[in-house]
Amino acid sequence: MSKQTGKTSSALPPELWPPWFNGNSINEAIFCQEFLTGHPLVFTENAFFNVDGLMTNEAQLKTEIYQMLEPCATTNVSKKIGNIIELLKITAYRDDLRPHADRIHVANGTLLLDGRFSQEKNRIVRNRLPVRYDPTVDPPYQWLSFLNDLLYPEDIPTLQEFIGYCLIPSTAAQKMMVIKGNGGEGKSQIGTVLARMFGCNAKDGSIGKVSENRFARADLEHILLMIDDDMRMEALKQTNYVKSIVTAQGKMDLEKKGKQSYQGYLYARLLAFSNGDLQALYDRSDGFFRRQLILTTREKSPDRADDPHIADKLCMELEAIFLWAFDGLKRLAANNFRFTESKRAIENRNAVRQDANNLIAFMDAADYIRFDPELSITSEEFYRIYCVWCKENGMTPMKQRSVSDFLIARQKQYGIEYSNNHLNYAHRRVRGFKGITAVLHPPDDALAGCTQVWPKDNPFEQK
Repeated sequence: MSKQTGKTSSALPPELWPPWFNGNSINEAIFCQEFLTGHPLVFTENAFFNVDGLMTNEAQLKTEIYQMLEPCATTNVSKKIGNIIELLKITAYRDDLRPHADRIHVANGTLLLDGRFSQEKNRIVRNRLPVRYDPTVDPPYQWLSFLNDLLYPEDIPTLQEFIGYCLIPSTAAQKMMVIKGNGGEGKSQIGTVLARMFGCNAKDGSIGKVSENRFARADLEHILLMIDDDMRMEALKQTNYVKSIVTAQGKMDLEKKGKQSYQGYLYARLLAFSNGDLQALYDRSDGFFRRQLILTTREKSPDRADDPHIADKLCMELEAIFLWAFDGLKRLAANNFRFTESKRAIENRNAVRQDANNLIAFMDAADYIRFDPELSITSEEFYRIYCVWCKENGMTPMKQRSVSDFLIARQKQYGIEYSNNHLNYAHRRVRGFKGITAVLHPPDDALAGCTQVWPKDNPFEQK
């Protein structure tokens, strides 16, 4: 049903009146129909999309509407434009604009993962990169030289695959990337180049903010890549928001401040540059650490002369860098979205995991515990010997419940068996583990300052 605005006036003769104008008023419904004919739009998940992807600037839409209204409307123009935009949201509404992970929409067409390219650009899409596809360009020699100076050669394929992974709206690999160094190596220049290549499909952000603010996920909606240029060093108090973004499958619950939550697609990949590791204050699960690809930079050469214009020079190779990243994406897809990781990258992740959970290192401490399928130890006894190891190695012991949960979750890994039918030093039935026992015979004051108290009967003394 059409809606009539207030009276207006026009200097146009009647024969030049558009169909939505009768000389006194504007029929907004007819205007919207004509506008959508010349400006294809889709409104879904609180955003407009056109053939160039997400419309991030509503002022552009208002300008196009005003240019059509200007010959006919002379009063209350701003209000008329607002009414038309609200009606456009209804007229152009589509329930579902599904992302397609088998293609990349670029400035001059659409590139499929199998290498086929189409110059057609009349389809409304979620994301379109501002870079052109040109298979005839020379390789990005300056970019490759920059990476060879920045990263170890065996880690460059991992970065290539990750950048390619960010080209499509998919979280199939379920990984984020952290590139860390001591500072001054130039690693943040990668973020500058990617921000130019992805355009409005990339966004500066903070992993710390994502972990703390429940509204931060909605800020990443319709975005392919979030770049944290200088990741905060403090450990994350909670990791569920970060993990949900990295592993998002289909629609998920999003919330904006002061608005009702809704279901939307979230496929933003996280890339952070840092001088340290991404740690969690409480989450020591494998699920948090296995989602990270961790690359370390080379040490900066003392005689290296930094180029203040290196980012601009690298951006001159954007089309070639895009092809380089596309090759990485094809390799990643052929490997079922499993990244190529060097031994160094795997060791980086294991080191971060061990720093966050010293139990992993303790389980390899043969001078304190040993594995034997015929022997057993109570949960209390295990925790006490663990506290001895922590004290002697200058570490802070985890809570006793966390220690037990760790062992229960990894029974198969360590070849142990949890049971509540073990005898303690007082011959009472308690919880414990079969297949592991203590080796150490600590002195009486070995646990001074520990949160646990030794009983008068030392359970580690030989009977």
